[in-house]
Amino acid sequence: MTALTSLADALARAVSGEVDASTGTRAMFGMDASNYRHVPSVVVFPRTADDVAAALRVARDHGVSVTARGAGTGIGGQALGEGVVLDYSRHLHRVIDIDPERRIARVQPGVVLDRLREAAARHGLTFGPDPSTHSRCTLGGMLGNDACGPHSVAWGRTADNVVSLEVITGDGAQLSVGPGDRVAGEPSARASEIRESLRDLAQGNLAVLRTGFPSLPRRVSGYALDNLLPENGTDIARALVGTEGTCVLLTEATVRLVPSPRARALVVAGFADDIAAADAVPQVLPHQPLTVEGMGADLVEILLVRGRRPAALDALPAGRGWLFVEVGGDDPGEARRNAEDLAAALARETGAATSVTTDPARQRQLWAIRESAAGIATRMADGSEAWPGWEDAAVPPERLGSYLRSFRQLLDSYGLRGIPYGHFGEGCVHIRIDFDLLTGDGVAKFRRFLADAADLVVAHGGSLSGEHGDGQARAELLPRMYSPEMIRLFEVFKAVWDPDGVLNPGNLVRPRPLDADLRFSGPRKNLPITLRYPHDGGSLATAARRCVGVGKCVDTTTGVMCPSYMVTRREEHSTRGRARLLFEMLRGEVVTGGWDSEEVRDALDLCLACKGCLSDCPVNVDMAAYKAEFLHHHYAGRPRPASHYSLGFLPLWARLAALAPGLVNGILRSPTVSALVKRLGGIAVQRELPAFARTTLRRAWRHKPRRSTGMRPRVVLWPDTFTDHFAPEIGVAATRVLEHAGFDVTLPRSPVCCGLTWISTGQLGIARRVLSRTLDVLRTDIEAGTPIVGLEPSCLAVLRHDVHDLLDTPPVPALTLAEFLDRHAPDAPFEALDAQAVTQRHCHQHAVLGHDADEKLLRRAGIDNRTLDSGCCGLAGNFGVERGHYDVSVAAANRVLVPEIDAAGPEVLVLADGFSCRTQIADLTGRRSLHLAQVLDRARPGRTP
Repeated sequence: MTALTSLADALARAVSGEVDASTGTRAMFGMDASNYRHVPSVVVFPRTADDVAAALRVARDHGVSVTARGAGTGIGGQALGEGVVLDYSRHLHRVIDIDPERRIARVQPGVVLDRLREAAARHGLTFGPDPSTHSRCTLGGMLGNDACGPHSVAWGRTADNVVSLEVITGDGAQLSVGPGDRVAGEPSARASEIRESLRDLAQGNLAVLRTGFPSLPRRVSGYALDNLLPENGTDIARALVGTEGTCVLLTEATVRLVPSPRARALVVAGFADDIAAADAVPQVLPHQPLTVEGMGADLVEILLVRGRRPAALDALPAGRGWLFVEVGGDDPGEARRNAEDLAAALARETGAATSVTTDPARQRQLWAIRESAAGIATRMADGSEAWPGWEDAAVPPERLGSYLRSFRQLLDSYGLRGIPYGHFGEGCVHIRIDFDLLTGDGVAKFRRFLADAADLVVAHGGSLSGEHGDGQARAELLPRMYSPEMIRLFEVFKAVWDPDGVLNPGNLVRPRPLDADLRFSGPRKNLPITLRYPHDGGSLATAARRCVGVGKCVDTTTGVMCPSYMVTRREEHSTRGRARLLFEMLRGEVVTGGWDSEEVRDALDLCLACKGCLSDCPVNVDMAAYKAEFLHHHYAGRPRPASHYSLGFLPLWARLAALAPGLVNGILRSPTVSALVKRLGGIAVQRELPAFARTTLRRAWRHKPRRSTGMRPRVVLWPDTFTDHFAPEIGVAATRVLEHAGFDVTLPRSPVCCGLTWISTGQLGIARRVLSRTLDVLRTDIEAGTPIVGLEPSCLAVLRHDVHDLLDTPPVPALTLAEFLDRHAPDAPFEALDAQAVTQRHCHQHAVLGHDADEKLLRRAGIDNRTLDSGCCGLAGNFGVERGHYDVSVAAANRVLVPEIDAAGPEVLVLADGFSCRTQIADLTGRRSLHLAQVLDRARPGRTP
């Protein structure tokens, strides 16, 4: 028995939670959002505090370290360890109790911040610190790093909001710690020993503790030993906040809640640049804002380069640097008055251009720009990579402008680039820099730069970290910030709690070098690839590095990404987990099978290829493309799953069925034949086989009365497989709408196909041939600039996006029906239907095409529409039809979509442009849904049946 197997077996016997030493899990948990990589021996998912204690006991017996992990979004490397990693997020995630009278909450360490805030909001309360990862970061991680967020200017850091902690020390004592020198628990002798040791540490070093810390609101680096001083309440719990899991393991926390303002208003002030914005911060702070955030025009430029233009950008006042200042009030009127007073003062004192926003939806749109910065800034405007390392230094707010000027000069002297943004109200600046971490010379420059940057921030009276903690990224630099005496006291403090150095070694005390263990170093397998990866220099390795671990894909409450994770809550079903497995496959050390890897295959099996990550991920990971690439190579020269032949070749089977659709439908309706087809085709038994249309769109077109006069502009209607063979009535409706708008509608001269079903099943050779032929058919129209209108979003997404990955050709300028009418027939009249509707937006439309034009057309047609934030319908082309996927497919739909449709009255229209979406809705709710073309057809003036 190997040591690893022995450790895993002992842990499995000792804990009630899961113990996972599999290759895939170890690979996924070897990285967080930092630059570092440490592959653990075992990952444990504890269910109880007793599990935490038992896992620690087993690890000590086997001589391995223990590292606590929350959401894995830390940037310093604190959540990485080579021994046992404890993942709190899977089970220990309850809000145990909220006491609104005392304004406190008891929580388990794995609770996501937004879940706590939702529970507190029912009492008019909130938890003050709110980092940009609030939708997925855990309270345990926030306590470990002393996280802050934009509202700490009003409500302080996490340390300012902790009441007491339930902890386990490195040698296994279970204690409750709090203010006033409180340490209680079992064994009581150990509790007394810790209390006395901390008292001796403080009393014996009063001068060092009183003079050795810089005075600024965002001092997060090092241990907060000044909380042990009597004038600070001898608050042991606060002293433990920010210790990054190096002193204790957390099992429960009692935290302070604050009243949430009844109303908020947002002032946005524009300046010449971000430095000028920083200089204005001292004029803002006397107005007691809730938050003061800053960013520059370079962040906006990246958004525009990536094809994103949030509507909120139009609300930014003139300038190339901005402050976002939130103020509160007891009612909207008071909030607006406070905001207008601040705006007037800024305009008067600094000359800033200002705007005031009180609309909550508009405020959310503006904040979304800032919150996406952590991911957006990982790529420069020219596409080059940028990394953390000098991520969140902080200086006194009054010195922020001076620090930024000097910092920009330092960047220039090293030939480096970065985009500063952050919590300007507290002097904290976030930045990712285009370090070269792939070569020895680049890493050497990285090390020299960090040393100089540390000296610069210390010269400005600042802290190496103002929010994310030190970890491996900055702990080696602590002697530049603190005296030798203070560094010695840090070691003493850790030894009080963790005498054997079991907990998270290599962080804060006796740290690993900041340029060691970089995840970019190491071997690379030279695996052949098929897709072109035009945005990643033709490299799948570079594409896999897009994932920097910020974890937006593990937000389970909103958006499209990632539907299977929303159902299973398992890391291997997140975009992040899959990207890391691909990264490790290309490295070849842990995941050794290359394209034959079963770990990668199994993780990708539940990827719906919805492309939600292409738009929802801040760095535009395209897992659908990576899955297609993997399947292409994995099944090269070997039998494929049956569904790849049945569903992957669907366009071919549909054309054959079109020769005698009535006969085919009659045969397939036979229970015996249907069961046989499903079994042989790898189709879920719960699914009904679709019925082929009695006549195809193309065949109906041949008998269609010609209305062309030769004087009307021409448009090509794309007859995709689903419209042509399963729903030709949609194509007919679209034709009537386009002709009503004044266009001569034609079909391609011969059958065309985008190749989607072959792409999604990884049959890229066939897809490439099919798509090449299609482009040949369309070439004359494309060169003539004839508009091409598509009705199936997934097929349009291939023409607009995937074609560039498959072929050395630009995307096809094909439009949705809504886009075409909005651009080319904005005055086409439609009668008001005076109806309500709910819309299920297709994932590929969300990711590639956009939905704004559809919303405008529905308003023109008098539809009071509500587009659901329901994520993927769960069917997703072939995914939900394949055997083994039905439960996940249905669970994805039941999360939001099915309840929303069931709750809609019979008079409410259900809209869905995607064939998969309409099928899933019909299967699970019995409701018929309409394509936009059918709705607009109903709204044609003088419409005849």
